Amino acid sequence: MAEALEKQLDILFTPWRYPYLTSPKSESPSCIFCNAVKSMTSRDTLTLFITDQALVMLNRYPYTNGHLMVAPVAHDALLFDSRDDSLRALIRLTAEAQRILSDVYRPDGFNVGMNFGQVAGAGVLDHYHMHIVPRWSGDSNFMTVTARTRIVPEDLDVTYDKLLPHFTNIRKDTLSHQ
Repeated sequence: MAEALEKQLDILFTPWRYPYLTSPKSESPSCIFCNAVKSMTSRDTLTLFITDQALVMLNRYPYTNGHLMVAPVAHDALLFDSRDDSLRALIRLTAEAQRILSDVYRPDGFNVGMNFGQVAGAGVLDHYHMHIVPRWSGDSNFMTVTARTRIVPEDLDVTYDKLLPHFTNIRKDTLSHQ
């Protein structure tokens, strides 16, 4: 009986990853942020909000529920490549996204950060972006430590539907003038 139970614990079904794993990989994949800019607010790209300078979208492979990414519209690899108005818009939209996550999910804290370059963990190498990861006491469990797997209990469509109305209420003019 113990062996049967042990074998059951070895399987973690993650059907949402199958399309990603089986999709053809090109040598120069298109930029997810630039694709989001072209499609504007879209469930397909998980884009929740966009201005002339910055956008916010859900992370398709989140660490926790509500894991967002904020990116400049400009396709820049490093902060020092960016114009000042782009940097201001990025930080302002990051702050607004953090406020919305606080209102909707009531996390106990946040991880907010950026990775530049593959060795630093950047998944998109040439278009920098900010990660906003809501955190709750006890949200890390044995799965992360022993199986290098995260448990995210809410489906991305549910998260998108929960957050979209809050981003819709943001006035774009207030983000660019603060």
